[in-house]
Order: sequence, then C-alpha cells, then structure tokens
Amino acid sequence: MLTRDKIISIFCLIDDLFIGIKHQEDSRRNVSDSEIAITAIVSALYFGGNQNHAIHFMKSHGYIPKMVDKSRYNRRLHKIGRLLYDLFNQVGCHLKTVCSELHYIIDSFPVAVCDNIRIMNSKLVKGNKWRGYTASMRRYFYGVKVQLLTTGKGIPVAFCFTPGKQADVKSLEKMVSGLPAEASVYADSAYTDYKIEDNLFAKELILLKTQRKSNSKRKDTKEQIQKKLKMRKRVETSISDIKKMFPRTIHAVTLNGFLIKLILFVFALQINKIRN
Repeated sequence: MLTRDKIISIFCLIDDLFIGIKHQEDSRRNVSDSEIAITAIVSALYFGGNQNHAIHFMKSHGYIPKMVDKSRYNRRLHKIGRLLYDLFNQVGCHLKTVCSELHYIIDSFPVAVCDNIRIMNSKLVKGNKWRGYTASMRRYFYGVKVQLLTTGKGIPVAFCFTPGKQADVKSLEKMVSGLPAEASVYADSAYTDYKIEDNLFAKELILLKTQRKSNSKRKDTKEQIQKKLKMRKRVETSISDIKKMFPRTIHAVTLNGFLIKLILFVFALQINKIRN
C-alpha cells in the first residue's frame, strides 16, 4: 500500500545517496534529480513502470508540486539513467563490504522486448544474438537476460544485462567481482565451469556452489543438494517479486529507455527490501 511515510522514507534514502556521491546539478532547477529519481522509483513500485501515472500522483498529492511536464521529465530521467545504476551499485557495495554478507545467490531471467511472432518488426533490438532459450519454460524469447546477484536474504546487490543468446556462465566472473573473501555463491547448473570455480577459490577465496548435473565430475552430498535448493528458492522469490512489478508489456521507444525501466524495477526491489 502506498502511504506518505513510504514515499518520504524512499525519498530520504535516494536523496542521501545523491548527497553521498556529491551529485552536482543546476541550483535554478525547480525539480531536483533526486525528485525525478523518487518519481521513477514510485512508478516502478506502484504503477507498473507507468511514468505518467507516477508524475500525476506525485504532483496531485503535493509531494512535488512543481513537477515538470512528461516530455521534460523523460529527458531528465534518461540523463540520470546511468546514475541510477551507480546508486544501486553503491547500496550493493555497502551490503557486500560494510555488512560483511557472506552468502550470495546468482540467477538470470529473460525479458522479451517483443513476442516471437513480431521479431522481424522489432525496432529496439535486431540480430540473432537477442534470441535466447529458457530451459525451465521450454520456449524461445527475443530480448535480454537480467543476471541478478542477491544476498542470502534475497536483496539485490548486483545485476547486468546480456543478449538473450549469451550463456549465463560468461557473466559469472563479472558478477561476483568485489565479493568479500570466503563468500559463498549459490547458482544453478547453467553457471557450471570448473575452471572458473577453481580460479575464484584460488585467487579470491570465493566458493562457487553450483547445482551439479547428474553426470557431474564433482558430486554433492544430500545435505549439499538440499542447501543449494533452499538458497536458490530465495533468488527465485526475488525474481518473482521483480516480475510482479512488470506491466503486461514494457513500453519503450529505444533500447536505452527499455533498460532504464529494467534498472528501475531492480532498484525498486532493492530499496523496498532494505526498507523492510
């Protein structure tokens, strides 16, 4: 439920993040970048990413009485798109270092930019590299994969986008960089790579705990299998929470606009979980 206290607490958190990175902007602006960001987060959390509804809500309820028009708002939002990703990473780094979290879970989920039947008409992305396959659903999709790393409690701390066709394991080393020594990373069998697993432990003391296939050379005990299944359910819950915020279709005119909306959904979940 959207309440005044929730909006104020989210704004305070985002404004503190802007202050923390010493963000500079024109003092003559009637609407600050932090106010643009809070509106975007509210749109992801409560309006399915519909920016227009969020703009109207924030203005009509007196939270941002001098809110800019939709066109200017969208231009401002696109300008701080990368900054929102950096703010997300700032919170993630805090959780990884200051809080000394030692249990992490990695997984990916597909986000289609269009239906398979409309691939030829797609304007956001073109090319075979965007055509991926979801084994759990036994179907192809055309779009991007979101590689998501969460804490053991399901709080997102890192994510990146990859073309739909790219194998999950290719993003593994990038995703786990910066984790504290002796951290454990739980993953499904798609992230199996014995060389990477050995290198992570030898160089960074990171334990990669993937679910083993039936023909794996490195077998798990029953206890290890149960532990991995239990941990993976938490990241699956986080992915489900992100997808619940999605509208039926994510409308965007450009790929950058599409990715900004995805950033907002993941960032919104991170903020929501921290608040709770």
